[in-house]
Amino acid sequence: MPSRLEILQMKLRRVERGGDRWALRWQAALAVIDVTIISFFIFGPFLRSGPSYLIIDYMIAVWIFAELLARIFAAGSLRAILKRPMTWIDLVILGTLLYPNALFNFAFLRAMRLWAIGESPLFAVILKRLGCHSYRDVVRASLNFLVFLFMVTGFVYTTFFYHQSGLVGFIDALYFTVATMTTTGFGDITLPGPLGKLTSVVTMIVGISLFVRLAQSIVRPYKVLYPCEACGLQRHEVDAVHCKACGHLLNIPNDND
Repeated sequence: MPSRLEILQMKLRRVERGGDRWALRWQAALAVIDVTIISFFIFGPFLRSGPSYLIIDYMIAVWIFAELLARIFAAGSLRAILKRPMTWIDLVILGTLLYPNALFNFAFLRAMRLWAIGESPLFAVILKRLGCHSYRDVVRASLNFLVFLFMVTGFVYTTFFYHQSGLVGFIDALYFTVATMTTTGFGDITLPGPLGKLTSVVTMIVGISLFVRLAQSIVRPYKVLYPCEACGLQRHEVDAVHCKACGHLLNIPNDND
């Protein structure tokens, strides 16, 4: 008979990676909490003057710390959990929540919580139930673009426009980020100094790459991820019978739709 701790550990793993109805309900509840936290991160710069800001800030810190402990317990190994990029991102986010004044320049990393939602099993199930499973690559590419947009906007705002009033400074940062990512470059807003120039260069390079990735996802035909046993080709057409690279017979599972 498994102990209570072992049962709890199995339930946590089921919540994290399970695809059954019970696990999906928990994942949906956690996703709602994540979206609420992300909303606070987005509108946080406008709420800093309010008396309840620090209270909400520390409550979110407690929640993220509890999530980290639950993941460590479910994994059963600290080394395994430290290999996950999201763990390090959550640690930085936790630091920005515990020390909001000292680490405000790293607050832009909080947008990565949105990326975590897109990687969850619930995300694929929701797309499938909405009949949008064929647009999964497009939705994920759009999500990656939005994550990068919010990250760069947050970094630009906290580094270069933090002295301005909340709404004006954030809009200027968003305007600069979009103009730079699209390589429009109006030039009416520029970032000063070497750090500003390097920020612009990185934003242009990564931004145009994400644009190309998004365009590829929209234009190219829908394919499924199914590695060929012979040559290892990953992507195939939905109705493919043979691998187009080596001719090996495929057996791609489908839902008869």
